[in-house]
Amino acid sequence: MPGDIYAADGLRHSRTPALIGALTLALIAGPFIGLAFATQWGKFHFAPGDMGSIGVSLGYSLIALVLIIALGTPLAWWLARQSFRGKWVLEAIILLALLTPPLAMGILLTTLFGPYGPIGNLAARAGVEFTNSALAFVLAQFYGALPYYVLAARAAFEGVPRELEHIALTLGKSPWQTFLQVSMPLARLGLAAGIALAWVRALGEFGIVLILAYYPQGIPVKLWVNLQDIGLSSVYPLLWAFFLVAMPLPLILGLLSRRQGLF
Repeated sequence: MPGDIYAADGLRHSRTPALIGALTLALIAGPFIGLAFATQWGKFHFAPGDMGSIGVSLGYSLIALVLIIALGTPLAWWLARQSFRGKWVLEAIILLALLTPPLAMGILLTTLFGPYGPIGNLAARAGVEFTNSALAFVLAQFYGALPYYVLAARAAFEGVPRELEHIALTLGKSPWQTFLQVSMPLARLGLAAGIALAWVRALGEFGIVLILAYYPQGIPVKLWVNLQDIGLSSVYPLLWAFFLVAMPLPLILGLLSRRQGLF
């Protein structure tokens, strides 16, 4: 038929999906191409405080990511492998956290961890501040990225054939050895995708951070401050820096996850 093409396997395929795919990719790439043209490369320089915001975002995002993996992986495996009454309630809680707008989540966290909240008030008496502090920054990123990682990790564990886990158990492996030597390696692609997603989500978190941890200022809040105080042109250098610090980890995980021995 007109418009069809023959692929390497000799089968006839329609051009329509490829054309729609190319158009969709062009729509996705459009803003980034526009950024390249809008950036004044001859006057490229950072605004005061930009480098500090990069350090804040990188350092605290790494801490948040470690916490997300440490706490989210067991939860994801539990939801993927265990059946129990009321499981849907736990799934609904995760979806609720995922669907809550970031600004609303920031308000909820402030209600709980703020100086007048039950936990925040008790912590303040012990000298621990849950607002406008490094702890608050990590907490905001943790809540912003955790649901994404749990859902991705759960899907990865559900994709592991149970028969292989049963075989490992019957061969004398302990549940912990089976998890490390069978489940984790087979789920590595999905787990890597979840880690990459959580990293980008934590690094780019704005709404929750704005409410709970305006200080110390990370990249998203500093972008907003620069836009308000200086103007649009001052945002571009920090925006490029954000891409440079956000993209390496997802790319590295994507490459390593396709090799044996990542986990």
